[in-house]
Amino acid sequence: MQNNQSIPINKENFKLIFSKEFILVIIFSTPAAIMAEYFNIPLAWFLGPMIATSLLSLFGLKLVMPRLVLSIILVLLGLYIGNYIDKNLFSQMHQWIWTSLIMLGYIILSVLFVSKYLEKFSGYEKKTSIFSAAPGALGPLLILAEDEKSDLSQVATSHLIRLIIIITVFPFIVDNFYDQNKIEKIDVIFEQNIYDLLILIILSLLIIFIFDKIKVPAALLAGTLVASGLLQITEVASYKLSPGIIDFCLLILGSSVGCRFANKTFSEIGKNALHSFVATFFLVVLGLLAAYVASLVIDKNFFTLLLSYCPGGIYEVAVIAIFFDL
Repeated sequence: MQNNQSIPINKENFKLIFSKEFILVIIFSTPAAIMAEYFNIPLAWFLGPMIATSLLSLFGLKLVMPRLVLSIILVLLGLYIGNYIDKNLFSQMHQWIWTSLIMLGYIILSVLFVSKYLEKFSGYEKKTSIFSAAPGALGPLLILAEDEKSDLSQVATSHLIRLIIIITVFPFIVDNFYDQNKIEKIDVIFEQNIYDLLILIILSLLIIFIFDKIKVPAALLAGTLVASGLLQITEVASYKLSPGIIDFCLLILGSSVGCRFANKTFSEIGKNALHSFVATFFLVVLGLLAAYVASLVIDKNFFTLLLSYCPGGIYEVAVIAIFFDL
């Protein structure tokens, strides 16, 4: 596989796994996660490493998240989410058209309204404002922004600040207002066939490879979900990963967000912070409106709908859903 593919298997990525920069990520992220858990911070194993690595990166410490490590974690995350796929999920397909139409309206309003704000008050060029205003999907947006000769630094910084705000604040909102029955994690799951897991991994990798070729967004998550759905619905293979593996996935995913601040400065972040806060506020308000409209036409938990229209990254939002059993 080549570097631009979802799972970059090459010499450079293997070397990065044993690099000082990645070892430092683990050294600083682990105690940050433990400390966050000690203080009962929701989503501790994600938020602790994310905040620690973000600050260290901004202070100039060289940290790196190998793409190969992140890819493996995202495959595991996809396999874990795939546990929730069954025939009942597809019985709800008639509702998807409504949520999709509401999502389309939400995206159009978000881009039109927030981009105008950024263009007028932050001094962003028109194209840069549009890419900065779009909710979520930083990777594809940066590719499009580069093709359109927009300011990649401003687009990336706006989205990163928004992601930090959303992922930091949202767990506290859900933790305080969502009356959930906490489910204890079971680290050992009995009576499972290891061959089912191997079949699941092999089919996932095959579909990820195909999705890469046809440019499907978020191929790692999409590939594992499709593989899980096909195998479980057809009852060919089923394997539930232990919830205990999620903490390590959260640590890597949270650290990867912080590592994105490499080569950025507090001054650069400061210039974009105010307008990013305002833009995030507008996006959240529009997301609340979209979730409310969706609640009128489909029977779903409001927090599930709110998370569905949350202007964050797909993987980061997914781990919030897992943590709160949404």
